[in-house]
Amino acid sequence: MSNPITIPAWQRPHWQASDEEILLQFYVFGKFDAVRVPSADYGSPGLPPGIEAVSHYHSALRQWDGYPLKGAMGRMFKDDAPEAWQIAFDAPEVMVVRGRLKDSQATGYLRDTLGVLAGLLDIGGTAILDPQILSLLDAGEWRRKYLIRDGAPIRNHLLILRDGESTPDHSWIHTRGMRKFGRPDISIRQVPDRAVDRAGLLCEKLVELEALGAHFTDGQRLDIEGVPSGVVVHLRGGLDDPQFNNTYVEFQWPA
Repeated sequence: MSNPITIPAWQRPHWQASDEEILLQFYVFGKFDAVRVPSADYGSPGLPPGIEAVSHYHSALRQWDGYPLKGAMGRMFKDDAPEAWQIAFDAPEVMVVRGRLKDSQATGYLRDTLGVLAGLLDIGGTAILDPQILSLLDAGEWRRKYLIRDGAPIRNHLLILRDGESTPDHSWIHTRGMRKFGRPDISIRQVPDRAVDRAGLLCEKLVELEALGAHFTDGQRLDIEGVPSGVVVHLRGGLDDPQFNNTYVEFQWPA
């Protein structure tokens, strides 16, 4: 890519040492040149310790139980992003980039990994799949989302979802992707339709605080503007949770 953009890292001013673990996972599809990945063009010295990139022939990867372009996930990608799905499906090679890291007080690990992803696009990558946020983008779309001068907003690294509740006219606002920052996802239950926008903004604020290092504890009371008594949050879930694949912080929207 001509005139590549240096990807910044940011400090996490609310960070405190913990036993939380960061998890990154990406699939890069394409036909790759046998050259050094030009990650330095994006401010990355290469993958951080704990993250590895393994090249696979696509034909072999299709046999994996967790292959992301088949099954329910594959059908979702094919419906939501048919052109990117076809580009990925037709690619002869797949680079799987993944690993775990200890919680970190800065996001250099994310900058370095994104720099490698950007470099892989420069040497033959055609699409990138991020299973943690259910995202499949072709090379151009990925560059537009993440190669932003002064850095992509934290929101671009996450997914905020709205699903219906069993109670009529109420929604469930929740996130995916906070494992990239070693933090629980957010779950706000029983949000009345009139408060959906407000709850969405609150959710975005909470994940931004977590991305900047904040922790929430089980039973902690959170102050919410306009809610005199605030809300009490509870820690739930785990890496095997089917909705989050992560722990999560949950609370009920005040009645």
